[in-house]
Formats: sequence, structure tokens, C-alpha cells
Amino acid sequence: MQYHTMVSSPPDTSKTTKLERYNSYIRRVNSTKLLQASSKLLFRVTLLVALVLILFFTLNYPPISDNPHHIHATNNLFSSAFYGSGAGWEKRVRHSSTPRRPNGFSVLVTGAAGFVGTHCSLALKKRGDGVLGLDNFNSYYDPSLKRARQKLLEKHQIFVVEGDINDSELLHKLFDIVPFSHILHLAAQAGVRYAMQNPLSYVNSNVAGFVTLLEVAKSADPQPAIVWASSSSVYGLNTEVPFSESHRTDQPASLYAATKKAGEEIAHTYNHIYGLSLTGLRFFTVYGPWGRPDMAYFFFTKDILQRKSINVYVTQEGKEVARDFTYIDDIVKGCVGALDTAEKSTGSGGKKRAPAQLRVYNLGNKAPVTVGKLVGILESLLNVKAKKHVIKMPRNGDVPYTHANVSLAYRDFGYKPTTDLATGLRKFAKWYTSYYGIESRVKKEIQSDD
Repeated sequence: MQYHTMVSSPPDTSKTTKLERYNSYIRRVNSTKLLQASSKLLFRVTLLVALVLILFFTLNYPPISDNPHHIHATNNLFSSAFYGSGAGWEKRVRHSSTPRRPNGFSVLVTGAAGFVGTHCSLALKKRGDGVLGLDNFNSYYDPSLKRARQKLLEKHQIFVVEGDINDSELLHKLFDIVPFSHILHLAAQAGVRYAMQNPLSYVNSNVAGFVTLLEVAKSADPQPAIVWASSSSVYGLNTEVPFSESHRTDQPASLYAATKKAGEEIAHTYNHIYGLSLTGLRFFTVYGPWGRPDMAYFFFTKDILQRKSINVYVTQEGKEVARDFTYIDDIVKGCVGALDTAEKSTGSGGKKRAPAQLRVYNLGNKAPVTVGKLVGILESLLNVKAKKHVIKMPRNGDVPYTHANVSLAYRDFGYKPTTDLATGLRKFAKWYTSYYGIESRVKKEIQSDD
């Protein structure tokens, strides 16, 4: 028998190799596609983040305008996130708001870095009340002056939260942290003439901002008592003098006056529906140290010292314009007196439980002085002759004459102004020349005056 040896042929691996090469190719293609897709996704996410950041910084840090009166308010969308978070921040809020005297108040002061707000905050803190400030540091006038006031408040352990009264989230957060007993609402868009340039800023601050604050206050537990700044401008075209709280106030001569009158009507509504205790104070031309640069006495002082001419207005009939100039210390006494006599709000859970206090008072000096006499006093104090340009008052909403009857405030909380214009301006001039470093230009007796 013949045997044949069977030799097996090697397996054909060409198909396997091709398949592996194909799979490797597919994997590379898929990896490339995945990488490309990931890159596109990453690019889109990066672009989206960039756009969000650009939007954020545009809204919160807008470019500085060439117009010195252009207002930059804190943007509500982000302000709470930045100014209302963190254990350290809450600790500062509580510490500043805690009273140091028995039965002391815990007061939220809006517009605390403003002229009246700073002085009132210091007075309340000095007597042992807890004070928390709120201010948006807008640029209606030089913000550096507001920052200087803020530093002054910080030296006296008063914390000023940087935020806007239209930011209801921030306001709710503050009330969650502190059960405020009182609100001293001084935040507002001030000035008569500026309303012709930027009318919506008045509606935003004086109407919408007030409503936002009252909405938060009505739902607080306990509801705070509220004292707020109205204005003598509500008397408008009223010709009865001296101005009394019983006189008509339905003829405003400016948009500013109209928004302040609207505030008085809004106060009535929230008192009637929600039981909020509300006291409105009609300020008459407040002046003094740390004052507002947009006020006549302030920019007159600046221009006189710089040897610039000043516009002294007379009425369309050629009569002198007069104002019931009221020194800041007298206004502070009125504000504190109104807080001390403010009754508790009567609402709970946003519902009125009983009738609540609703008041309005004049806070003036009872002694109108012509603008010409004001300039004469400044000339004497600054030892510089003013270059006066007498012109007729433009029809921009200013009124020719103000004179306060303050008998109601005297009856209810002993308000009695004691500072005449010459004395008050001497104190202002001393502060002004010291703050701006120009002591050498003025009379020596100003610097030695107490």
C-alpha cells in the first residue's frame, strides 16, 4: 500500500489583514469626525461664554460718557449676585444694622452715600442705632464725592451696600438678613433742570424705585415704618406763602416735582391697602458740608474761587429769586424726629390689619433769602468779588420763591431750625476749602471758626 503524506497549506490571512486595516481606517475617520465635532462644540461654547461675559461687562461696567450727567446705575440682573452673597458680606450687614442702645432702631438708609443720607446715617449711628446704607453710586454728579462720604461712613462702622433700589432680589435678601424696624428712604434722582435732559431717570428712581421698595416692605415681617424724602417742589405754581401742608400740590412746575408728588400719592396707596406707616418730608433747599455739587451755593463757590462768571437768575418780571435755604443739621434733626415719632406699620403678610400712620411735613428754615444775598455772603467769606451775570430764569421748571411753614413739624416732633444762612455758609466754606485743599485763598477766620 502506498501512503501519501498530507501537508496542510498555510491559512489565507489576507482577508483578515484587509479587514483590520479597514477597521483601523474607520476608527481614524470616526476619531477625526469626533475631534472635529468636539472642536466645533468647544468653539461654540467658548463663543457663547465670551458673549455672555461681554454682555455682563457691558451692562455692569458701561463706558464712561462724555456727558458728566450721564447716569450709570447698577444693573439689577447681576447686582444681587455680587453684592448680596457670602458669609463675610452677611456678617457686615448684620454688624452695621445692629443697634448699640436699648430699644435702638435698625434703619435701612437708602441713598446713604448722598448728601442728606450721609449726615442722617452718622447721626443715627452716633446715638446708638443700627444703620445699613444702600446706594448705587450713579454719576449724576461726581461719584468720587460719594465714595469719600462712603469712607467717612465706614470710619463710623456704617456699611453701605452697593446696589439699586429697583433690585427687589437684593432688597428681599437684606430683609431676610435683618428685621429692619425703620427705613429712611432718601435715594432719588434729584435736580429740576436735569429732568429736561433725562426724564426717564426720574421715573426709574422716584417712582419705580419707590414702588419696588414699598413692595418689599409690605411683605416684610415685621413691616418697617418708613420715612422718606419728598420735596418742597411739590408746591409747584402755588402762590400762597408761606407754603403749608394744607396748600394745593396739584400744579407741579417740573417733572422732578411731578415724580415727588407721585411719590406722595403712592405712599397714600400703600398705607391704605397694606398698612405701611409712611411719613413724607418736604425738604426746602438743603445746603451744608458734603453737599451736592449741582446746587447753586456749591457751584457758585467753585466758580467764584476760579474767577469764573456766575449766572444770577431773576424772574421773567425782573424780580429776585429767593429760596428757603435750610442747613443740613436742621434737616437731620427733622429726619430723626420723624423717625422717633413714626408709629409701627399695621400690616402682616402683605395684608393690612388696622389703620396706619400717614403724614407729610415741611422741613425748611422759615426765612427765604434772595440769591443775590447768597452770593454776597459767599463773596465776603471767600474774599473774592463774584463776576455776576444777571439773566432771566429760563422756563425749565424752577420756581421763583419758596418759603416753608414748619409749624406742623414743630407741633409733632419739635422741629425748630436754628442755623441762619450766613452761619451755615461759613461752615460750608470751611469744609469746601479744606476738602478741595484751597485754604490759602480764603479768609483766615473761616479756618479758625468752630
